[in-house]
Amino acid sequence: MDGEEFDRAFDEAFENGEDMTPFVDWSTMRRPGREVRRVNVDFPAGMVKSLDEEAGRIGVTRQSLIKMWLSDRLERNWLARHPGANRLVTPKGSESGWIVRED
Repeated sequence: MDGEEFDRAFDEAFENGEDMTPFVDWSTMRRPGREVRRVNVDFPAGMVKSLDEEAGRIGVTRQSLIKMWLSDRLERNWLARHPGANRLVTPKGSESGWIVRED
């Protein structure tokens, strides 16, 4: 299938509300501004136990819980330093790493 045929098939499938996943090359997908960097943090055993209990209580992994809590704290701290902003919506695009949404 050449480029024009692909474009026609893609457009037709989209217009018909069909599943678009056959047109996606998942191996090359990227999330701009959301590249992952691995960090290692040591926690006391009791803290890990508490994290695991809380993660289990709300039905997420320990890693997800830590990321949610850190994200929430970073957002609250940023908003405290920027009183005119209503909230943050995504971690990219501004000097602080967050885009400000003003409702």
